[in-house]
Amino acid sequence: MRDLDEQAVEAAVAGGSVLACGGGGWVPHGYLVGRTAVAYGTPRLASLDEVDPEALVVTVTAIGAPAAEAWEMRPRDYVRALQLLIDQLDEPVVATMTAQNGSSTTCNGWLQSAVLGTLVLDAAGDGRAHPTGKMGSIGLTALEGYTTVQSAAGGNRAQGRYLECVARGTVAACANTLRAAAVESGGFIAAARNPVRADYVREHGAVGAISLALGVGEAMLGAQQRGADAVIDAICERLDGRVLARGLVADLALRTEGGFDIGALRVGELDVGFVNEYLSVDAGGERLATFPDVLTTLSLETGLPVSIADIREGDRVAVLHADKANIPLGASVLDPSVYPEVERMLERPLAAYALA
Repeated sequence: MRDLDEQAVEAAVAGGSVLACGGGGWVPHGYLVGRTAVAYGTPRLASLDEVDPEALVVTVTAIGAPAAEAWEMRPRDYVRALQLLIDQLDEPVVATMTAQNGSSTTCNGWLQSAVLGTLVLDAAGDGRAHPTGKMGSIGLTALEGYTTVQSAAGGNRAQGRYLECVARGTVAACANTLRAAAVESGGFIAAARNPVRADYVREHGAVGAISLALGVGEAMLGAQQRGADAVIDAICERLDGRVLARGLVADLALRTEGGFDIGALRVGELDVGFVNEYLSVDAGGERLATFPDVLTTLSLETGLPVSIADIREGDRVAVLHADKANIPLGASVLDPSVYPEVERMLERPLAAYALA
């Protein structure tokens, strides 16, 4: 077990921001949730070897479009979402895991651990951030006969949009329901979903994902005093990654539609496509990188990640790529059925490259 403290929050937000791949929440929100958790109590990170294989594990996350402007999620909303799910179950939840790494999502489950006593499992639905709940559902979308329970809480109080909901059914149907709830709440909502046994997570989850984010973050923080290039080099070394290009952001197109941020941008000869997160990089008619590879933009001024919600034309960035073989992946990113929905929004092929 590892007690998670203020230093762990700093590392989780930094490393999570790289693995956010342009999405994955927001840096200030990650600090808010993480610091609230360690101020309230002592969240504990547990490996799968430290948890009973039959222990019940629930995925905790946030759902919506990072560039939406009316969202409101308070720390207590994360706790409330998990409590709503616990109330539907016949046995205790021993641990939670995040759906994905990200600027704020790497800290998912920390507040619940501090308040409710659940463990933070060193695993995730995916080692990097992804646009849909189905992509982080650790193979449950394709698991015949599996019925999920999913819950959500949050919303813009000033606009009267706070809501709570519980859905029971297939993973796909419930994921779509919670996505609609996120839109109604103002753009983003805290969620808990998909109860499974720890042994299932061992076989189908991205095991070690939180330790990976913490390690990347610690390397970044250790390099910061030496400047932006040192931070970028530290990230590349930790992920065995490379910089595809350095230059100015141009031709930025972004629209928020149906709870997703959709669009593309250019850096030099690179054409980078995104749906909530960076998903593809093309140049000269050739595909250079595809989800679930790690793809992110790093500021040439600081070396730190720049999210899709914050990036602007004229920003000086490096485009980082790390092969999917270098990070833990959940089973759902290898499921062909999760790709068509995202391919339609992106208007580019993914599965043919991702599953090759």
